[in-house]
Amino acid sequence: MSKKPFYITTPIYYPSGDPHIGHCYTTVACDSIARYKRMQGYDVMFLTGTDEHGLKIEQKAAEQGVTPKEYVDVIVDKFKNLWKYMNISYDRYIRTTDDYHVEAVQKIFKALYDKGYIYKGEYSGKYCTPCESFWTESQLDEHGCCPECHRPVKFAKEEAYFFKMSPFAERIEKLLLETDYLRPKTRAVELVNNFIKPGLEDLCVSRTSFTWGVPVSFDEKHVVYVWIDALSNYITALGYENSAHSDYEKYWPADVHMVAKDIMRFHAIIWPAMLMALDLPLPKHLAVHGWITMAGKNGESEKMSKSLGNVVDPFVLGERYGQDSIRYHILREMALGADSLFSNEIMINRINSDLANGFGNLVSRTVAMADKYFGGTLPTEREAEAIDDDFKAAVTGLRSVVDGFVDETKIKQALESVFEVVSRANKYIDETEPWKLGKDEAKKARLAAVLYNLLEAIRITSALLAPFMPTVMPKVWEQIGASAADVEYDKLDKFGVLPENVTVHKGDILFPRIDVDKEIEELNSILIKNMEAAKAKLSAAEKGGEAAEPEKIELKPEITIDDFAKVEIRVAKVVACEKVKKSDKLLCLQLDDGMGGRQVVSGIAQYYTPEDLIGKKLQLIANLKPVKLRGVDSNGMICAADTPDGVKVIFVDDSIPVGSKIR
Repeated sequence: MSKKPFYITTPIYYPSGDPHIGHCYTTVACDSIARYKRMQGYDVMFLTGTDEHGLKIEQKAAEQGVTPKEYVDVIVDKFKNLWKYMNISYDRYIRTTDDYHVEAVQKIFKALYDKGYIYKGEYSGKYCTPCESFWTESQLDEHGCCPECHRPVKFAKEEAYFFKMSPFAERIEKLLLETDYLRPKTRAVELVNNFIKPGLEDLCVSRTSFTWGVPVSFDEKHVVYVWIDALSNYITALGYENSAHSDYEKYWPADVHMVAKDIMRFHAIIWPAMLMALDLPLPKHLAVHGWITMAGKNGESEKMSKSLGNVVDPFVLGERYGQDSIRYHILREMALGADSLFSNEIMINRINSDLANGFGNLVSRTVAMADKYFGGTLPTEREAEAIDDDFKAAVTGLRSVVDGFVDETKIKQALESVFEVVSRANKYIDETEPWKLGKDEAKKARLAAVLYNLLEAIRITSALLAPFMPTVMPKVWEQIGASAADVEYDKLDKFGVLPENVTVHKGDILFPRIDVDKEIEELNSILIKNMEAAKAKLSAAEKGGEAAEPEKIELKPEITIDDFAKVEIRVAKVVACEKVKKSDKLLCLQLDDGMGGRQVVSGIAQYYTPEDLIGKKLQLIANLKPVKLRGVDSNGMICAADTPDGVKVIFVDDSIPVGSKIR
C-alpha cells in the first residue's frame, strides 16, 4: 500500500551572516512536523534551502574580493553544519544558484510574460540597497528613510518588468478570509486591510542595476528579481519546469509552508498570485510564527541579535545542554503567531522544570524502583486498582490530542499536552507510593502493576516526544526495555505493549539539573570572551595584523550652540499607542508631554508593538513642524538610534518628570 505524501517547507534563508539560535525555530519546527508525519506513515518531503541572489550579495562579495558564488558557498556551509548539528532531517536542500532552479525560473518568468501578466515599464523612486526595495515618498518613515531598516535611501530609476497583481486581489482576499490557508487566522484581516483593500500595486520583478541573479531569458540585461526567483523554489525543487527532479505531481500542492511574520506578506499574497497566474494549485496551509526575541537594555522586547547580552550560538548551547534541550526549549516557548522571549535564564529554568524535574525524573525514578525492588525485571503477577483506569485513559488518549495539534501546526500546545501526561505520571507515583509498597512483600504484585503502568506511560510519552527530541528518546527506550516495534505509531494509543516481564536498564541521567546562578555566570564569561574576540578581530586588518581604519561616518555641517538651542527636546510618556491603518510600518503614539498631550506618528512598527511602548518615557522633539503621515497628524518626533540591528528608541529614566527639557 502506497504511503500518502506530505510536503512541508521552510522559507529559503538569505545568507546574511553567521547563523544564531533565532534562525533555528522555523527549521526545527518543520523538522519536528516532518518526523511526526513520517512516524504516522506518511511519505514526507521536507524542503529547506538558501536564497542566494541580489545586490547585497554582489556588494558583499566585492568587498571581500571573491565572487558572489564563493561568498555564499561559505555561509551556506555554515547553515548546513547547523542543520546537521541540530539533527534536521530535511529531504532536499535547494539553492537558488542551482542550475535546475535557474532553468525553471526562466521558464516561469517567460510563461507569465506570455500570459500577459508581466510587462516592461520603468521603476523610479527612493531605493534602499540593504533591503533591495523601492519605496514611494508616502512609504518612507518620518526621517525620509527606508520604512523597513530605517537606513538612508537614494533616488533611483531603471527599466524593469512588472507583474500584474490586481487581477488576483478578489481571489486572494477570499483565500485569506474564507479559508484556513493562513494560520493563525488573525493575520488575515491585517493583510487584507493593509495591502488588498488599498489596491494591490503591480510588483517589480526584474532589475538592471546588478547582474547577480537569474537572467531574463528573452532580455538578458535584466535579472529576475527576488520574488519570482525565491518563491518559485517550492515547486522547482520538485521538478517543475526542469528535469532534475520528478516529484511535482506527487507532492504538490504543499501541505504546509512555514514562515516568520516578517515575510508573511510575500507568501500570503505574492506567492498565491503567481500560482493563480500559472493556473497551479495553491498550498494547503501557510503557518506564520513570530520571532524569537530578547530583552533589550531598557527591558523592551527586541528581535534576536548577537549583541544583546545572551549567548545565542546554538553550537555553544548545544554542547552545554544537548541539542534536544535546545530544540525543546524554542518549540515549547513559541505559540503560533506570537513572539517568544529568549534568555539564557528562561532556557535553563525550562530545562530544569520540564526536562530534569519532569520527564527525566519520571524515567529515572521508575527505572530505579524497578531495579531496586525486582532486580530490573518485573514479575508477571499484577494487582490492579481503580486508580489505574483514569491514569491509563489519560495516557492512551494522548496520541489523538498530539495528532490534532500537529495537524494545526500548534507545536507548543502539542508539547504542553505531552507534559501534562508526564505530570500526571509523576502525580501517579505520589498517589500510589511505590516506596511503601516495596516494603511489604504482600503488596509486590501491586507494586509490579504500578511500575508497569509507569513504564507504559514513559513508552508512549517518549515516542510522541521523539519527533521533537530525536536524540535522547532512543536512550529512554533502552532504559525502559522498549524495542523499536514497541514505539511504533499504531501502538501509541494502546496500553500493555511492553513485555509482561519487561527488563529495565539503568542508564545515565537524561537531563542533569543545572545550577542556574553558576551557569549564568559561566555563560556571561563566554559572552565576554566572544565580545572581546570580536573587538580584537575588528581592531586589526585582515592582512598582516595592521590596525584597521575606523568606520568613516559623515557628519552634517557644524552648527553653533544657538542652532542647537532651536531644538526643543522634552521628556514624554506614551499613554496609548496603536498601529496606523493601512500601514504595517507606522505606529500612532499618544504622549503625555507635560503640556496637555500630543500625537506623534513613528515608523517603528517593525521593531516595537504598542504594548512595548505604553508606559515608557522617551525623548520628544517637541517643536518640529507638524506633518501628516498616511493621513494621520504627527506633532513632533521621537528620538531613536540607527544600529546594526535596526532602530532602537531612546528611552528615559522613569524618575524624570514628563515635560522636562533635555539639553
